[in-house]
This record gives sequence, C-alpha cells and structure tokens, in this order.
Amino acid sequence: MVYQNVWTSYHAKLHQTLRDKPLLPPESRILIAVSGGQDSLCVSRLLLDLQSKWYWHIAIAHCDHNWSTDMGIAEHVAKISESWSTTFYLTQAQNLKETEAAARKWRYQALIEIAQENDFQYIVTGHTKSDRAETFLYNLIRGAGADGLSSLGWQRNLTPDIQLIRPLLNFTRSETFKFCQQFYLPIWFDIVNENNKYARNRIRGYLIPYLKDNFNPQVENSLVQTAELLRADVEYLETTATNLLTKVKHPTENKLNRQELKTIPLALQRRIIRQFLPQIIQHQPNFEQIEAVCKLVSAPNKSRTSTLPNNAIAEASGEWIIFVNN
Repeated sequence: MVYQNVWTSYHAKLHQTLRDKPLLPPESRILIAVSGGQDSLCVSRLLLDLQSKWYWHIAIAHCDHNWSTDMGIAEHVAKISESWSTTFYLTQAQNLKETEAAARKWRYQALIEIAQENDFQYIVTGHTKSDRAETFLYNLIRGAGADGLSSLGWQRNLTPDIQLIRPLLNFTRSETFKFCQQFYLPIWFDIVNENNKYARNRIRGYLIPYLKDNFNPQVENSLVQTAELLRADVEYLETTATNLLTKVKHPTENKLNRQELKTIPLALQRRIIRQFLPQIIQHQPNFEQIEAVCKLVSAPNKSRTSTLPNNAIAEASGEWIIFVNN
C-alpha cells in the first residue's frame, strides 16, 4: 500500500472541525486506536494527512481481545501501520470475557496504559455520528437519563492528563466507508459486528434502518442534534449542582442540609446527591439509591433509608440528612 498525502472534502471537513473545536492542538502527541474497521482506518488516514499542518506526533495502537473471531486482525493493522511508517503498539488480552462491556472496559484501560508509558496526551477513536445515534437509542431503551442520552461526546477525560477525542462525530458511517473505498484502504470486516446477540448490532442492523424507512430518513441527524442539546443542558446542570453542593454539605461531617435542599429544584437535588454519594458508598449510585435519599429531603424526622450499599444508612435528622456507614 503506497501512502500518498492528498486533500479531499473529507480532509477539509475534519480540518475545519479541528479549527472550530480545540480537540487536538498543534504539536499534540496522539495515539489512534485502530481496530482495522472502516471508521478507525478513516480517522487514521485523515489525521496522518493533516499531520503536516498541525505538527502532531501520531502513533497507532491495536487492542487484541485474543478471541477466536479476532484471528489475523492484529497482524493486519500492524501491516497497515508499517506501510504508513507509523509507530505501532499492540496489547493483547488474557482470558477476556466475550461481552461488549468487558471488551470496552479492557480496551480503554489498555489504551490508557500505552498512552501513559509513551507520553501521549490524546487517545483518538473513530466513533462517528452513526455511533452516537446508536448510543442514544441504546441508552434510551435502557432507561438512561439526560446524561446517558448525551453520551459519546467529542471529548472526555480518561485521566487528569489524558483525553479521549472523537473527531469524526460529524461523519456518518457511510462517509467513512466511501473514504476507505476512495483510497483503497483495506477494511477488516469484523464478523462480531454481524452477531445479533449484541444489542448494538441489532440497533445498527434493524432499528436504525427501520426508523429511516418508516419515520425519518435523517433520523441519525435528528438523534445527534438531540444528544448535542442535552449535552449542553447536562454540562450546565452539573456545574450548577457542583456549586450548590459546596453550600449544602457539612464542612467536616457526612451531612447534607435538607433545609437548603428544599429550596433547590428536584433536578438539581438529584445531581447534588449523585455527586455526594460516591464518598459514602464508594461507587456511582443508581437511580433507586438517589431517589431514596431525595425522599429524605421532605420526610418526617428520623426517617431513614437502608437501600444504600456497604451497610450505609441515610437518616433525616432535624435540618440534616446524616450518612452513616455501619
């Protein structure tokens, strides 16, 4: 495969996106996660073509699940990286459970380790507008709130020093496929993507096409616009809740002032409690746990909830909600 630097409307689109959004500053050290599929090949080729304009240092990483269905992918990606004269990193899993959730968690941890060991500030993935629309529907079906529906944004912090960047969120999957065809990029067609035991594959293969054919041909755009609007709302509410939390929590004890909480709208009460609870239960609370504490804001004195994990109890005591670990 001969690597030739060219310029197309796809390059112009990404170049303008990166000028409009401060995602990948000049001279950044960038690690691109490449699965071998069309989206990751597209973002890799585009960023390499733009490299001379942004002075980035770019490397490619592949995370091999070591599943029987993955045989040959790592070697395929390694050859592509070599043909592009790009530094290549490979990490391989050991006895990884064959589920979407386990694979995703392991991949991000593996990428973080590579980035930390080699001083990369940014990890780039090839997620597209199509992925964002599918994630919206997936989370909606699971009963997620605004935070889940607005997920898969342009960037998020993986560690204090490493950011995950998704620069193709205004590209559709059909666009990345056309790009790969135009430049004869050797797409690896992963048979796992055809396995309908995975909910995301069913959404991609059946639900999205059905919605396009029967409701809205531009359904992906509509879902992504909704997600973007929700993300702005979520960011505002989270910032407001963080500021309010400092006012309602006791400075030295595990208490929340319920008299102050009563004056705050329910939407913000929930976010305040969700931000506060991890220091009590050591992990992110679920909806039922948050609601149980919310009810104590207006509950009779000495009311309590025992629905919290780790034997934690929240009790309405005078003007306070007191949290105790038994």
